[in-house]
Amino acid sequence: MQDDIKKITREILLGFWKVHILHHASEGPVVGQWMLRELQRHGYNISPGTLYPLLNRMKGHGWLRSEVDPGAGPRARKSYYLTDQGREVLLFLHERVEELWNEISNEPND
Repeated sequence: MQDDIKKITREILLGFWKVHILHHASEGPVVGQWMLRELQRHGYNISPGTLYPLLNRMKGHGWLRSEVDPGAGPRARKSYYLTDQGREVLLFLHERVEELWNEISNEPND
């Protein structure tokens, strides 16, 4: 079962994490450590070694931008903000998630 959980995480939950990040960034800037705790609160066991490359990929796609306090030194925390493109992606995903939820929640129970 542990191998199945790893496959599920790689194949499906990674997308859920991205939706969570976009959602929270739409509410205001997010910081990596806070996002780790927030995802853990939702039951996702994600490490910094997974989250930070994910944030950087999302930034590379143009969905997030980051700011660093220039006077805070080399290990200064980054704040991530939703971009206009990220807002469009979030709206697109919201529509798809709503459609999927409507479909699977109307399935008869066997």
